[in-house]
Amino acid sequence: MPYVNVRITRDGVTRAQKATVIAEITDTLQRVLGKDPHLTHIVIDEIDTDDWGYAGETTTVVRAREAAQAKEAAGQVRQV
Repeated sequence: MPYVNVRITRDGVTRAQKATVIAEITDTLQRVLGKDPHLTHIVIDEIDTDDWGYAGETTTVVRAREAAQAKEAAGQVRQV
């Protein structure tokens, strides 16, 4: 009985996208390892970006900074 736990940040992933992930992981386990799809369990945990961090910061802070930098860069391109 394969069990796969996928953890992603909660930021707009659709029900259809999650269904695709589940189907493709199940297919891979069947194709590569010969596992029975009826015994394969896939769990997707969505974690709030305030609860996921790396490089000493939350994902919320990192993404906000990256968005501000991208907006600033786009503004500089238009001014040229």
